[in-house]
Amino acid sequence: MARVGLALLLLLVCVGIEGSHIVNGRESAPHSRPYMASLQLRGQLVCGGALIREDFVLTAAHCELPVPYTVVLGSDSLSGDEPTKQEFRSIQTFPHPNYDGHMNDIMLIKLSGRAALTNAVQLIPLNPARLPKSSKCLTAGWGDVGDNRTLAARLQEVNVTTLSQKTCRRRWRRVPIVPTMVCGVGEADFQGFCSGDSGGPLVCNGSVAGVVSFSGRRCGNRRTPDVYTRVSSFSDWIMRVLNNN
Repeated sequence: MARVGLALLLLLVCVGIEGSHIVNGRESAPHSRPYMASLQLRGQLVCGGALIREDFVLTAAHCELPVPYTVVLGSDSLSGDEPTKQEFRSIQTFPHPNYDGHMNDIMLIKLSGRAALTNAVQLIPLNPARLPKSSKCLTAGWGDVGDNRTLAARLQEVNVTTLSQKTCRRRWRRVPIVPTMVCGVGEADFQGFCSGDSGGPLVCNGSVAGVVSFSGRRCGNRRTPDVYTRVSSFSDWIMRVLNNN
């Protein structure tokens, strides 16, 4: 792939549909999010993800690339060579067959080997139930920390409160919000996910309830709440892929 073409592709994937990175969050405590995966290409962050089986990572369908990823587990830093780090290649991707640019934005990635579970690398269970509104959750990632293309040096996280479908539809007028999506906002304005955080997990009650999908033109703007793919809507599809592989 030509260098210019690769740079453009990385920009499109990292930004997602509108935008997606952690802004105005906080640095995660060391190895406190051991399920987190960074999807990298030639040492550059593309997306985030969550380890749901020793050989499978859950992420967003808009993160799909025509070339293999390096999938990094057990590392809080994107650049550091931490002794807890484990690296794998992506050998197969499974984007949802009905992904259309907004809806069904979910994908599974099969790794080239099985992760060794340690204190720094752990699985996260899938949330089986539909979240009630005003659920207190969290999302994390290494994406843009200032809405200015400044990636985080270490893993960042932010608290998220989910919204009702009615509230989210009222704020998102030009994009259809459907039941397979869940919306959330930070505790303050301009606080939420941003570029590079795409595919990362929305974690509620210790399980992954959503996948970072898209947000508005300004990251964390409460007028256009952050939108996640609702994991419970895809439980059967996820288990079918896992059981067949």
